[in-house]
Amino acid sequence: MSYATITIGDLLADVNSRYFLPAIQRPYVWAADQVITLVDSLMKGYPISSFMFWAVDDDLKRELKIYNFIENWKPGMLNPTASADGRDVTLVLDGQQRITSLLIALRGTFSEKAKYKRRSSADAWTEKTLYLDLLQDPSGDYEEEGADLGVSYGLRFHAVPPRNDYRRHWFRLGDMLNYRTEEQLNNLIEDTVAKLHHGVTAFERELITTTLRRLHEVIWAEEVINYYTEASLSVDRVLDIFVRANDGGTKLSKSDLMMSMITSKWQSGSARDVVFGFVDHINNGLGADNKITKDFVLKACLVLCGYDVKYNVSNFTTQSIAEIEQKWPTVRDAIERTFRFLNGLGISAENLTSLNAVLPITWYLFHAPGVTLRGSSEFDRQNARAVQRWLLNSLLMGVFAGTSDRTISIARTTLKDASHVSRNFPEEQLYHSLAIGGRMTKLDERGVEDLLELKYGKPKIFLALSLLYDDLDWGGTIYHVDHIIPKARAARRILMGMNLPEHRIREITGSVDLLGNLQLLPAQENIEKGDLPFESWITGRSDAYRDRHLIEHAPDLWTASMLPEFVRGRERLVRQRLLSLTEREPA
Repeated sequence: MSYATITIGDLLADVNSRYFLPAIQRPYVWAADQVITLVDSLMKGYPISSFMFWAVDDDLKRELKIYNFIENWKPGMLNPTASADGRDVTLVLDGQQRITSLLIALRGTFSEKAKYKRRSSADAWTEKTLYLDLLQDPSGDYEEEGADLGVSYGLRFHAVPPRNDYRRHWFRLGDMLNYRTEEQLNNLIEDTVAKLHHGVTAFERELITTTLRRLHEVIWAEEVINYYTEASLSVDRVLDIFVRANDGGTKLSKSDLMMSMITSKWQSGSARDVVFGFVDHINNGLGADNKITKDFVLKACLVLCGYDVKYNVSNFTTQSIAEIEQKWPTVRDAIERTFRFLNGLGISAENLTSLNAVLPITWYLFHAPGVTLRGSSEFDRQNARAVQRWLLNSLLMGVFAGTSDRTISIARTTLKDASHVSRNFPEEQLYHSLAIGGRMTKLDERGVEDLLELKYGKPKIFLALSLLYDDLDWGGTIYHVDHIIPKARAARRILMGMNLPEHRIREITGSVDLLGNLQLLPAQENIEKGDLPFESWITGRSDAYRDRHLIEHAPDLWTASMLPEFVRGRERLVRQRLLSLTEREPA
């Protein structure tokens, strides 16, 4: 990795004519005292860290949106867009805050709020320019503004040129850009000394000369800007570099940067506001606890609009973003219908173990406008159950773990091919096509045994129990995971009161939370069950009820002391029910 150096003066001469900002950069955030500290550090000869640039070719120039640096900063100001036409363009990946601060210090202004003024008042903000007091000795001990920041030089922002006297002589910092050569510097020193107050001492005249020469060295002589130029044409590589090297403050993630680049190409409004607002709507506005992310929404856009599903910035071209923006209302509708359907099944952030597994369902609904899977028609009923079975199997078997991009792509192809011959959700075709490299896509004997080892509280418990019920009314009903034999009946102190041996107590307490002792009950029914003695509740259930919940008609097992045997008997019935689903053929 080869670095190069350049003077501040030469760098600033090319800012906004050669050096620009990419869309991935955040707004300028430094305060006035940080600008002063930066200049003071340079005057003292302190290093200010290296910079990172990116040289882009003509093709990238056309694809990327670029921005100017800010020279005259005001609160809430955003970097203005720039044109790359007819220019050699180098983008600043690391160094935005420092370069902007140098621009403000030497070529621009910094707006500060007046005391006691409302921030919203038009006259609350005043443009100020940075000045240097040539009579302040940097080696002296001053108890003035900036001293607590370790600032030694007399740097101060002023709204109007300050008055000079025998104690202070102010020099506008940016004027030094006009004195590049040694001859010009000597003329500046001569003119400045000639205008000094008669009370200025000989030592102070020498101090002024020394300070002006030091400032000239910092801007025109010393190549203090140490930079590396990235020449790769891979936008994804550059984003990875940026994530690791962006200027101080809060670090950005790659997805943050991609969102910024997409926003820069979004024509109507802000893509960031649109996507973030929609994420908030799904997570907080559907009455269930969802946790989708902006990454999921953007990936869904690629999947639904037919682009490469890999979540790389190279897939978000100007063309693809334009199509995504045009189709956004339909994309949004499909995602919302998907999560309304899933939430109706009791599937939410608590048990949705893979967001990627949702994408094939969203694709199906995207290409079936108006279908909700929540209607009363035979089509809705059959397809709702098919979608539910497929999703539950996929989540339980971890189908979308690992190389999920390949899995998503194959699922999309399968759905597309099936849509040419039927409107039905292609459950069995998806099981078959996603069985990549021998992967199991629906429950087998080993998978069922793993589920039977799960305990209450695990996300997959609700998913596994959902598969057991073909006839649940999911239309707005909230279901609870319920201990059939209440956990309170298997409390250690209760069992000890029965004079059971220790090994039996451990066996019972180890069984109470297993799937074999769990069922799904409507919330209201679960509350009513808790209000009754367990014996009254269980004996009051009909044979049909017990058959539906896979509870053996063996009253002698319906006690806490026989809980291990009850669980083993029910596990046998659960195993049979789940394995029967693997043999089901499409209707």
